Amino acid sequence: MSESPRIGVVGATGAVGAVTLGLLAERGYDNVRAFASARSAGSRVAFGEDGLVVETATPEALGAGDVDLFLFSVGASASRELVPVASAAGAICVDKSSAYRLLDGYPLVVPEVNGARALDALERDRIAANPNCCTIPLTCVLKPLHDEAGLVRVRVSTYQSVSGAGARRVQALSAETPDDHDLVMDWDWEGDESEEEAKLRAETRKILELPDLPVSATCVRVPVPVGHSEAVWVELERRLEPDEAAALLARSPGLRVLELPEFPTPRAAAGTDDVLVGRVRRDSASDSGIALYLSCDNLRKGAALNAIQIAESMLAGVATASR
Repeated sequence: MSESPRIGVVGATGAVGAVTLGLLAERGYDNVRAFASARSAGSRVAFGEDGLVVETATPEALGAGDVDLFLFSVGASASRELVPVASAAGAICVDKSSAYRLLDGYPLVVPEVNGARALDALERDRIAANPNCCTIPLTCVLKPLHDEAGLVRVRVSTYQSVSGAGARRVQALSAETPDDHDLVMDWDWEGDESEEEAKLRAETRKILELPDLPVSATCVRVPVPVGHSEAVWVELERRLEPDEAAALLARSPGLRVLELPEFPTPRAAAGTDDVLVGRVRRDSASDSGIALYLSCDNLRKGAALNAIQIAESMLAGVATASR
């Protein structure tokens, strides 16, 4: 592999794709190509000084063998078609859709939580999955609490911004008046539970390697352009005082703990890489419980940055193996 990896961003014209390109430029990558559907082919997307011309994301283009790493920001059906082709051509593939997250044998990775799992993909087909945009910040918080005091059960309510539903939803929000704003639960349903809620539980269990962990979630979409927030209640095997829990989280990678009168908000989280954590306190309904609140930029750490961190770990693994 060349010193400057050849990188392809698939879904480059979407909200997450645009952030992915911006982060790659910030991190000094310059051998980058942009791919999207045929209707966007020939348009330009922002990257560096000159931008990039968008290429059509076809199996032929992605299977040509001239890209070292693909970052996929497309729907699950497109990923199922395109990721295997790119992988078969020798590329590392990090997929942000739900296509591979819960399939056995495919690592589901949050680098601050289970980063070593990314290297497992190099032993198979170089495909790693990026978790849901709410699972990522949740597991960043749960991992240190579990390692210190053991998780018994988790309850979480999410307040997810409209950018999680795509750039068009952000544009629609900007055209609305305050009277138009409302909470929305716009996912598919399985009985009385939404697909998003089931996904959050299953992904959390897989990442933490706690297959029987009780996780109860309620997910809603809120009229906020960027930034997901979560109210989290955890019951622990060993009682932790709130100041102990806050200090533990403050020492943990990827987290920034705020003390009152500061507290996490989507506005404060937007454009930042850290998961903001605050209101760490005793859960009055449980003697061994801790309650907290978090906010995270769902387009950055909740998607693009996490995927790039996975990819960088895998690229480093390839470089080490080739020495």
